[in-house]
Amino acid sequence: MRWARAVGRWVGRSPGTYVWLLLLAGTSFVVARMDPAALDYFLQQRSTNLDQLSSHPVHALLASLIWTEQANFLFYAVVFHVFHVPAERWLGTRRWLTVALTAHVLATFVSEGVVAWGVHHQVLPQNMSTTVDVGVSYALAGVEGVLTYRLAGAWRWVYGCGLVGFYLVPLLASHTFTDLGHFCAVLIGLAFHPVTRGRPTWDPWRSARRLVPARG
Repeated sequence: MRWARAVGRWVGRSPGTYVWLLLLAGTSFVVARMDPAALDYFLQQRSTNLDQLSSHPVHALLASLIWTEQANFLFYAVVFHVFHVPAERWLGTRRWLTVALTAHVLATFVSEGVVAWGVHHQVLPQNMSTTVDVGVSYALAGVEGVLTYRLAGAWRWVYGCGLVGFYLVPLLASHTFTDLGHFCAVLIGLAFHPVTRGRPTWDPWRSARRLVPARG
């Protein structure tokens, strides 16, 4: 019973993240057992591609948040605990979800807007309108961005600059619409600085020094 209460308290501090992980666990189970040929068409109908955004925008934006192209739930479980759990506990569920959804929606519109322009001007092939584009990465990148303000002092600059560089380098190297979406999502997360005001910051260096016993 003590373990059950401890788990309940842990989950209760970031309920949104664990509901999301539960949904990903279910969809990952489905993806792992589908025929690859059928899976591609199945995910196209749940993607934030031009075809779905033009006909079912709300469904596409929400469905793409819980489906992934590969059944790699363990990876998502680790990433969610590294970024989403601390962000939700720090900001509260409502603010955390606002950041994640805003990054997901706006980054999708920017990246797919570029695809629409490319298809219209015949710079990109027509089949880009129905490409598979699902996953949690835009929302994740936005949350990673806002977590910059969780750190204090020089650590904030180290983390923030490193994060921007991490997403900027692939964009400059490959010029794909997903890399553009990731980079935009990070910038959107950084733009949410106002919602972090009044929230506690963390200095890893000072925390480490407190753990070192005093000499003498």
